[in-house]
This record gives sequence, structure tokens and C-alpha cells, in this order.
Amino acid sequence: MGNAAVNDFTIRVATVNGSGSQSSNLVLTNAIFRLGVPVAPKNVFPSNIEGLPTWYDIRATSRGYRCRTQTIDLLVALNAATWVQDVASVRSGGAIVYESTYPVSGLTQRDDLAYFPVPFTELAKAHVKDGAMRKYLTNMIYVGVIAELLHIPEATIEAAIGAQFKSKPKAAAANLEAVRIGSAYAREHLSALENIAVEPMTGATDELFFIDGNRAAALGSLMGGCTVSAWYPITPASSLCESFISLCEKYRVDPVSGERKYAIVQAEDELAAIGMIVGAGWAGARSMTATSGPGISLMAEYVGYASFAEIPAVIFDVQRVGPSTGLPTRTMQGDVSFVYTLGHGDTKHPVLLPGTVEELYEDGMAALDLAERLQCPVFVLSDLDLGMNSWLTKPFAFPEKPFDRGKVLGVEELNAQPDWGRYRDVDGDGIPYRTLPGTDHPAAGYFTRGTGHDEEAKYSENPDVWLRNLNRLARKHDTARTLVPQPQCEDAGHAVGILAYGSTHHAVVEARDLLHAAGLETDYLRVRALPLAAEIAEFIARHETVYVVEQNRDGQLYGILRNELLPEHIARLRSVRHYNGVPIDASAIVEPLLESKNQLAHAGGARS
Repeated sequence: MGNAAVNDFTIRVATVNGSGSQSSNLVLTNAIFRLGVPVAPKNVFPSNIEGLPTWYDIRATSRGYRCRTQTIDLLVALNAATWVQDVASVRSGGAIVYESTYPVSGLTQRDDLAYFPVPFTELAKAHVKDGAMRKYLTNMIYVGVIAELLHIPEATIEAAIGAQFKSKPKAAAANLEAVRIGSAYAREHLSALENIAVEPMTGATDELFFIDGNRAAALGSLMGGCTVSAWYPITPASSLCESFISLCEKYRVDPVSGERKYAIVQAEDELAAIGMIVGAGWAGARSMTATSGPGISLMAEYVGYASFAEIPAVIFDVQRVGPSTGLPTRTMQGDVSFVYTLGHGDTKHPVLLPGTVEELYEDGMAALDLAERLQCPVFVLSDLDLGMNSWLTKPFAFPEKPFDRGKVLGVEELNAQPDWGRYRDVDGDGIPYRTLPGTDHPAAGYFTRGTGHDEEAKYSENPDVWLRNLNRLARKHDTARTLVPQPQCEDAGHAVGILAYGSTHHAVVEARDLLHAAGLETDYLRVRALPLAAEIAEFIARHETVYVVEQNRDGQLYGILRNELLPEHIARLRSVRHYNGVPIDASAIVEPLLESKNQLAHAGGARS
């Protein structure tokens, strides 16, 4: 084991959708984590219910990297239909565990890999008498094989199974027995696994836990005071609202009376859902919905209305791959420019861009504050990778600040200024004052208009009035620049900068280390929200070249930057894009940057 990759490898399980492999993969992930090794799982699955290829990557990395890898160290091949492409993904010196009945030599065989044939089907038939459970327990047999090859203690696997099936002790026992079948077979029939090893670590995973981004966002919404949610099911956003429901049922039901302190509606479509949360926001409740790109399309009219009528609402967009229905179970950052200007002209919205599950939790709270502070819809852009995969994170902080309800006038405030105007800019920040329905004061009422209106909310088509209103809304958008989460910057004065946002962050972290090893030093700024903070232009101005890395074809943030920056700053930008539907890996950043570096060096040499 002297040359083995210790705690630095990726296992890929290649199987078919509906085979029941998810629990097995989670057990294997949890077992490695229990050894103190940071682990990052990625599930790439099809949009059908059953039968198409699915892949589950388990990346163990002592350095805590969390992005996907381009190549695989250990392949568990249980889908003959994808054998050729699966084998091609394994690095030289890697290994393959596969169903022994596959005609390996007839498909393809590389002589730089180690092969471990296992008669999974035969073992399951011989040892699992329940036919209905056989295909599910077959997966636990491969867990046993991998555990034996990696020398993961049985006690660790047993603890992981106990956690996975904590409410089903009989299932836990059956799954553990299946693991033992696989372990026994590997011990008796397979040679030692070389080049890959897992060893217990200390300190790297202390106090960390797994959570997916959708559940983190739901928890943030709960802690942020959201009491109303309306939604329509759509992949990959459904589990966000489902998690919010379960959290409300646990924490928002009066233990004595049984009264529910929340309202959640599964609407007939996304149009109805956004209408309900805008209505709730108008009435004074904190409200949110969750959807993906196709659902955002249906919400456009209501979002534009809420922006112009200045009604708070929060929309989580868990992005998937477009155009159109696209790839519902793949990941992308394709909605950035869409949601930023969603409406029918002269409309811009605050957009939060969390890059971690912790930030999704925090932004779930912050978005509710911002929506009321700015009196407008606020988008939180996640994606399938961040939303549906499990991520290691430190415990979330309990909120310490009170809710920010913004500029709300009660009876006492109205008594002090009875001639207030709903859309009047009193403070110069573009944000007017509002009242809530039911406020017991004769001056509290006003018409909520999506049509032209003056400062007192009276209907108007006067060009001067219209101009004043649009200019005020532009001032409010500028005010939002200082209120949204600010960029995170690591600037050591290097000539090259990297600019990214959202889940792309994790690939940038690893890419910068690889670029450093290759002799290219970089600085890094992570955009946390739109509108763009002033610090972003300042960062670009300090660097000769800035690479804008994102997961969409057209470079949408790159385009927004080009619209808002000075020409001399625009010339410094280079777009780096990844858009094949699977999560971005570090090589997708390293390769174009090194190529660009070499081109510049060659051009400089030619000129000299």
C-alpha cells in the first residue's frame, strides 16, 4: 500500500434507475464518513421512474474537496448497457468490480485496470429467498464487497446501516446480512485491491453532518418566519417544499390545541402557486414557493406584478437543464439572466446566489427579510447539484437578529404622518412605506395597482408620474446592492482572477490548488447576489484577466457583467462555461486557464 491513494479516490456505482441502489450508496458514503474521511456524494440519475442508467459517485478526499471528479478510481459496474463508457471513465491503475456474467472481453477490456468479477445475481438467488427483496439486497452485497476490498470494519458498516434504517430494524438486519455475503465472497475469492485505500482520520469531519440543499433551504425558511407556502411539484424543487411541510408539522403545530400555525397549499399549477404567495405577502405573511425553470416561466406575470405593486415574496429556483423541458434531472445555472429581469420590461429583481448548503439555510432567512425590506419578489437560485445531493457541513447557526419587516406603518406611525403616500420616496432610497390590511386607521387603505400609479397609489398615465416611478424603482434597485449578501473575495494581488457563483464554487476551490501546482497563481471573487456589488468592478479593475466561470452555455453572468461594467473592465473578462448537465469538475476550469496561459506566453514569445 506504499503507493496507494489513501483517502483520495472516487467510487462510481453504475446501475439502472429503480434498482434500489440509493440506500446502498448512502450506507457506503456514511461508512466512509464514519471513519473520519470527508466524502462528497453525487447522484446522476435519469428522469424516468425505472430502467435507464444512473450513476452514483462517492468521492473520498482528505483535503475536503466537494466537486465531482472527471475520472474514477473504483467502478462498480452493474449495468452492461453502459459498460463501454463506464470503463472509459476509470483512470489507469484503477479497478472494476462487476457482475461476473458480463461478457467482458466481448465488450471492451483494458489491460491497465484490475478486474474483480462477482456473481451478484447468483449470490442473491442463493442467499435471499424473498424474491421481492432480492434486487434491493443485491446492492448491499456490493457494499460488502467494497467494504472488504477497502478494509472498512464491519462495525462501521453496521453503524451506517443502523443510521439508514433506524426506523426499520428488520430491514437493517436483512441488509447487514447481505453485506456479510458480499464481504465473505470478496475475502475468499478476490485478490487485494491495490492503489486505493481508506484509513481512519481524525479532525477532518468533527461536528460535520450531511444535509441536502433543499432541506437546508426549507429549514432557513422556517427559521426566517415563513408561514405560507404554495407550490406545484417539479423536479428538482419538490423536496424543498416537502421538507418545509415536514418541518412545519414538527415545529409549527400547537402541542395543546393541535392548531397549525402555517398554511401550505399544493396548487393546481405554478401560476396559482405564485398568486397565492403574492397574496399572502400583500396580507403581511412571510411566504415562499419553490420551483424550477419551467415553473418560473408560468410565474412571470405575477412576479412582474409583485415587483411593480411592491409586494414581498420569495421564490426558490432549483435550476435544472433547459431549454424547454430539457433534462429535468441534470444540473445547470441556466436561469440567472431569466430571473434577474423576469417581467415585461424595465424590471429587475434581487437574486441570491448561495454556493453551499449553509448559505442556502442563511439565504432562506435573508431572502424573507430582503423581500419585506425592499417590498419586492426575491429569488434564491440553487441548482439540482446543490439542492438534491447530500453535502457535509458544519452545524447551522441559530438566528440572533429579529425579523426585518421593513417600512411598515402602524396606527401610531400613521397618526404621526396621516398624509403618507404608498409609493412616495421619503428617505431617498427608493423604498416607500406600506401598511398592512386590517390596520385600524382611516388613512391606512390604498389601491394596490399593477397599472400606472402616482405616489399616492392613484391611477395615472401621466408621463412625468410614470418617469418618476420608474426612476424611484431604479433607486431601490441600487439600494438593494448594499443590502444583498456581499461578494466573498480572496485577493493576494495576482494578475489573474477567477469569478464564479453558486455551486461552481466547489470546483473553483480545487482548481485553484491545481493551478497553483502548475505555476498559475489566481485570486478569487465569488458573487453572492444580484444586483452586482461595487466590489465586483473593483476586483476586475485590479486584475489583468478575470475568468468568469459558470454552468450555462451562453455565459449569463458574463453577459450581465458586460452590460453593467465600463468598457476597459469588460476587456479583461474571459468566459469559461460548462454545460453538459453533470456537475462541474475542477478540470473544466484548469484546462481552459492553462491553455489561455500558454497561448499568452506563446504570443509574448512571438512578439519578442
